[in-house]
Amino acid sequence: MEGRSPLRFRRPARPRDGGMTARNEALRRHRRARRLTQAQTAEQVCAQVLAATGRDPELDANWISRLERGAITWPSADYRAALCAVFQVASEEQLGLHPRGSSDPATPPSQAPPDPVGWAMTDTALSARLARHAAETNVNALVLEQFDVDVARLAQDFVSRPLPLLAPEIRTVRAEVSRLLEGRQHPSQARHLYVLAGWLCGLAAHVSLDLGDRPAAATHARTVVQCAEIAEHAELRAWARSFQSLAAYWAGDYRRAVELAQAGQTEGRGPGRGTIKARLLSLEARARAAGGDSRTALRALAQAHEARTAAEPDELSGVFSFPEAKQWAYTGTTLLTVGGTEQIQRSITASNLAVELYHAGPEGDRSPGDLHAAHLDLATAYLANGEVEGASVKLSAVLDAKTHTASITIRLRNLAALLGSEPYRDAQPAVDLRAHIREVTRRPALASTPTEP
Repeated sequence: MEGRSPLRFRRPARPRDGGMTARNEALRRHRRARRLTQAQTAEQVCAQVLAATGRDPELDANWISRLERGAITWPSADYRAALCAVFQVASEEQLGLHPRGSSDPATPPSQAPPDPVGWAMTDTALSARLARHAAETNVNALVLEQFDVDVARLAQDFVSRPLPLLAPEIRTVRAEVSRLLEGRQHPSQARHLYVLAGWLCGLAAHVSLDLGDRPAAATHARTVVQCAEIAEHAELRAWARSFQSLAAYWAGDYRRAVELAQAGQTEGRGPGRGTIKARLLSLEARARAAGGDSRTALRALAQAHEARTAAEPDELSGVFSFPEAKQWAYTGTTLLTVGGTEQIQRSITASNLAVELYHAGPEGDRSPGDLHAAHLDLATAYLANGEVEGASVKLSAVLDAKTHTASITIRLRNLAALLGSEPYRDAQPAVDLRAHIREVTRRPALASTPTEP
């Protein structure tokens, strides 16, 4: 058209080396397979070179782009080694790299000239990467030490501190340990965290059982077993079985309670050297007595007291230990269940000893819930002897408490039912005591202090 200059056609630009260059599709495929941008790839190559040589080349996305366009086909040995390390390949040929002038970038490795320097750099980079990966951790010794202190304190406080104040803190610490386990740790640190998580889930299981939520308690207990298996921790595994045996006993499944108590003694490397064996044998004795196997129950009871004489200090105190006072409380319950004049008298002696030991010990080790259980056994033993007024005296410590766990409430109601049967039904002291129990058990059961039911 008039007034316009004729069209000019430009020739395609030639590469600076004077020949057409082929794109490096192999390198591009490797990068895309790992979902890396060119900038990210360059950053990782720089990190590999820095780890292997101590030199930071400061490469950028443009350098990777030139490799993929074919403008660079054979970078220096340390860069080739770094690229192989980033993409985890054995040779440069797999990344489409070749000396300039080579007519076939895909020359088989056997036809390519050997490059011992490049191989050495690749091996060095891979080892350096492994070392950095192995060193990565989101915890340290101080963090684990603080968690140890927190768990030990919570286990001790659980015995006597009001549960509504303690439960939120247990949940918070447990969430922190769970979050750390989602990260990376050294194997020994991971085992340590799993042990901590197991003890914390054990506390959560006790909270649920004291509040009467057995399904939740069972879930927590299974998690304790899993943590113990991963950490290969004998004491934690045995304690988990003791808790499951306890829950089965209060669900009325006495055979299962016996099986779990025995499993705690035989699984893995055994129950450990603390008081856990005495606990497991005491649980077995109580469950056998409830199931009607009196002879085996008395034998297991004797073995439990023998085990205490050989027991070493527990790893954790508080709710995870088995103090002598609690063992005598279990003994009282077992003997009372076996029944008979002789065993009932022995039961009264054992329960009174449990009460005395609890009162003689430090206040922080005194479990109001366990004291309630011992007083209930004493009251039941006095009723078995026909002493309603004596039962009322022993029961006053329980009835005067402001709150009870779910299990103590159930035991009080069972005792009220016993008072409503012959020969107590029409006796005025029994009528009065039954009315008092019903008045107390109308209140919602809230575990302000923990107990074993």
